[in-house]
Amino acid sequence: MESIIEVKNLTKNYGKLTAVDNISFSINSGEIFGFLGPNAAGKTTTINMLTGMAKITGGKIFYKGNDITNKIKKFQPYIGVVPDDSNLYEELTGFENLCFCASLYGILRSKREVKARQLLEIFQLSEAANRRFKTYSKGMKRKLTIAASLVHEPKILFLDEPTTGIDVVSSRQIRNLIKKLNSDGTTIFLTTHYIEEAERLCSRIAFIKSGKIIKIDTVNRFIEDIKESNVVEVLFEPTHIDITLLEKLNSIFPDLECSFKNENTIKVISKGRIDISPIVSFLSANNIYILEAKLIRPTLEDAFVKLTGIEMDIMKKEKEKK
Repeated sequence: MESIIEVKNLTKNYGKLTAVDNISFSINSGEIFGFLGPNAAGKTTTINMLTGMAKITGGKIFYKGNDITNKIKKFQPYIGVVPDDSNLYEELTGFENLCFCASLYGILRSKREVKARQLLEIFQLSEAANRRFKTYSKGMKRKLTIAASLVHEPKILFLDEPTTGIDVVSSRQIRNLIKKLNSDGTTIFLTTHYIEEAERLCSRIAFIKSGKIIKIDTVNRFIEDIKESNVVEVLFEPTHIDITLLEKLNSIFPDLECSFKNENTIKVISKGRIDISPIVSFLSANNIYILEAKLIRPTLEDAFVKLTGIEMDIMKKEKEKK
């Protein structure tokens, strides 16, 4: 498959801090490529370097085989960028924002007005076309921001956390729009901390942590790699559990990988069969009341936790605090 973007040894330093550490990957034409990781992993910094919004410390960027490292501005007409925070104008209407964005790409007035109305209809925002952007809900703002990135029909779309902080209905609509854009031929680079979103949308995924790519593969291969393991979830009555209790579990049962799935569930992973009775006995002896223990099928989340050591619930809470 032909790559549309290729990155070699990309690095970004801020003084002594290395935000992106010598990463290499390629994005295939027509795919949805996911960048999955916690806050401060280097996701947004990577997008900023690829789109010319941050200076590169080291490495190379290629677009369709051509080195664009020092001439990313010439590459910008081929890309659309949807930042984590909207970059549209609060005082302009939805229609005016789209027309203004189109004008920046040199699109004639007659054509940009037609394009703006088409996008408003596609994104189900026609009724809000003449309302000021500041009156939009978070979900509407996110949809208009994505629409604005498409006025010039880019070959590749960079989406930075597109569904963070918006309601469930809007999130579903945006995911469906992403699928539709991709099926119509747009290549998409997607950063997210939502494992379910990555699993539903992405052709391939890169796990990134502390500026380094840990692994790149398809969703199916990630899951296949962990299928040999058995996974048991132990649900207990909500209570405060000291982190040292989890450390004791891993110490007493060294052949098991025990971690918190959430505040009242412990996940146990093992390459062999799991005898849950001694774990239940240990927890009961520590005044933890067990509600249920069940065997589950491995998921992409299990692969992520195993490779990074980061719990998805913790990652979501970090994002919510941002």
